[in-house]
Amino acid sequence: MKQFKDPEFMRQFIDRYRDMRNLWEVKNPLHHNKPVRKASLEKLLQFVKTQVPDADIEFVEKKIGSLKSIYRKELNKVQASMRSGAAAEDVYVPSLWYYNRMQFLEDQMEAGESLSTLPSSLSSTLPSTPAEASEDQPGPSILEEVEEPSWSQEDLSQDKALECGSQEEAGGGVSQEPGGGQAQ
Repeated sequence: MKQFKDPEFMRQFIDRYRDMRNLWEVKNPLHHNKPVRKASLEKLLQFVKTQVPDADIEFVEKKIGSLKSIYRKELNKVQASMRSGAAAEDVYVPSLWYYNRMQFLEDQMEAGESLSTLPSSLSSTLPSTPAEASEDQPGPSILEEVEEPSWSQEDLSQDKALECGSQEEAGGGVSQEPGGGQAQ
């Protein structure tokens, strides 16, 4: 499929894909209209067949998926380096030759807002990343070692005694004494 990787062909393919907003723009009213989407894919297929005669719709969809996936990875690298507080000259520069041509997808690649099951008062106090955790927030940082409790034999014996006592209470206060008699 070297024909598909020809830079001039790729530029044209990406431009045609960009023009078919219903294929990539989620808020487009025709995005979920299957017959319209299929017609758009058919148009792209006709173009692709000029270079790859045995291509089909599935081939075109896979190529679109690959382009979007590679673009997303580069976009994530750029955004991560910007969030890291890197100086302007140290921000990651994409090595993908068609990165700028695919930037129409940037706002479509944003992660959707996640839904939290935590109460809003609690979720606002939790750090969103381990790096944001600080000493004034509850709980240990993941980088701190948590001291595990150590149990002595005496502690364990007391727990066992408490456990036996609660079982006796549940049994109505009747217990067997070693001599075979019952305590009253």
